[in-house]
Amino acid sequence: MATPTLLGHAPRVTRRLHRLFFLSPCGCRARYGRPRRAMADQQDKAALIAETRRRFEAEYLPDKSDKYDSRDVERLQQDDKWVENYLIWRHDVVDDTLKMIDESFQWRKEYTVNDLTESVLPKWLFESGALFLHGYDKEGYKLFWFKVKLHVRDQKQQLDKKKLVAFWLEHYAKRDHGKPLTVVFDMAETGISHIDLDFVRFIVNCFTDYYPNFLTKIVIFEMPWIMNAAFKIVKGWLGPDAISMLKFTNKSDVQEYISGEYLPPHMGGTDSFKYSYPPLVDDDFQTPLCENGPITSEDEHESKEEIDTETKESGDLNEEQNLNQKKMNSVEQISKSEENDKTEFKPKNAKKALTTFKGPLLHISPAEELYFGSKETGEKKCLIVLTNVTKNVVAFKVRTTAPEKYRVKPSNSSCEPGTSLDIIVSLHGGFSASLQDRFLIMAAEMDQSSGSGVPELAQFWKEVPRTKVMEHRLRCHVIESSKPSTLTLKENALNIPAKTNEDLHMQLTHLLQINKRLQEQIDRCLWFQQLSVVLSSLSVTIVAFCFYLAYSQRS
Repeated sequence: MATPTLLGHAPRVTRRLHRLFFLSPCGCRARYGRPRRAMADQQDKAALIAETRRRFEAEYLPDKSDKYDSRDVERLQQDDKWVENYLIWRHDVVDDTLKMIDESFQWRKEYTVNDLTESVLPKWLFESGALFLHGYDKEGYKLFWFKVKLHVRDQKQQLDKKKLVAFWLEHYAKRDHGKPLTVVFDMAETGISHIDLDFVRFIVNCFTDYYPNFLTKIVIFEMPWIMNAAFKIVKGWLGPDAISMLKFTNKSDVQEYISGEYLPPHMGGTDSFKYSYPPLVDDDFQTPLCENGPITSEDEHESKEEIDTETKESGDLNEEQNLNQKKMNSVEQISKSEENDKTEFKPKNAKKALTTFKGPLLHISPAEELYFGSKETGEKKCLIVLTNVTKNVVAFKVRTTAPEKYRVKPSNSSCEPGTSLDIIVSLHGGFSASLQDRFLIMAAEMDQSSGSGVPELAQFWKEVPRTKVMEHRLRCHVIESSKPSTLTLKENALNIPAKTNEDLHMQLTHLLQINKRLQEQIDRCLWFQQLSVVLSSLSVTIVAFCFYLAYSQRS
């Protein structure tokens, strides 16, 4: 992680905590050369991406430009992640990667993938419920369901059904930035009449040839024995690399891959989800309770008991903040008394460097994941930093798939132009985070005349067109517990709870963000200073020249 230069002027406790949370387990980043190796790998990957783009433009584009959608060609030149996924799926062999790009681009234009919308496809396709996205597997990957018993073979409808598959895959790829998904073939109550090898092959080809690095596994539930021969053919289509992704399951073992909360009752789960259309099935994002903040109109359904509970938590939060300040002072005193202590501490949990999603309205940090601890580690809070990069006020709201678990402060507010705002996400009560939990940040520009109060925001969200709303999704990452470090022993000796580390990490993250903003301000000041020096030098030169002319005329 690149540390802001101002961090060097922070108190010693900040530097010690920075080593604690962000250095390698051995306490020294460069000792084993890992960053240098990672940098070399990154440079190699960048070189492969550049070579792929150069060769595609030179070898494929001149002769086949009419067979590609110009939007795909443009995206290939701009989206590094997309090119990287092609390379990963073809084991970094550029020749094979180029062939896959060529084939997939021609397919994308043939099926008009970039123009597929709900209005283009027949409504009955969505109403049938044979294909949809819903829920997550145990690794946190989205589930793409194929209810085989609802599929009826009909050659006249085959093209529309294939376009429906492409619609869902493209819809999810754009929404979650290419994060892989898990395919579930629910074959309960199916027979020979439901076998459609042409359609199954199309689905398989979408993942093997058209959507690179987009598949984690294929879970096949209760496949009838009479279809064994058919799926031997499917294995041949998948190829040796993808065969390991096939998971044949039944009611007794399907929960090895998908937890019961996302399995319907006939699969041994408890998910009460019933497919219906419209609207388009999506994650069930709801507004979380706003911790220590106003209750918006979206939260009016909450009972008085919940509001009283939140008020009580507000008081607890203030007490906790005071306690955290005392803990900070205690730890700082410890660090001052141990200036000669050379012991390096092992981090309790591995932390990723802060990353930023750069959207058209807001920059959001972190870019992809919120880190929470398991029940053992006890990490309960995360920080989201929003930065308004527009010239107008931006309204935002935060939603989650698990509103009963989380408290968000603020959950519905606005951000002034050019400013940053911190959002605290905390687990409520005895709940723990899971990989299936998701957060949705919605943002839209407000008119200068619009107010930013609760009533104005509520009215704004009712009227703003969906096309003007920026959406960004964050997933949860659960950090597993580890053995107590030296710091934990010292905390116990001083009777400081283990939760101190997590609270300090939040404050450290906040401090790093402040340092980054200060660094930007200093850079601007230095630029103005340099400009002033140039202008001053120019002025002195002009004055000296004037004196010289005056002296020459007198002579």
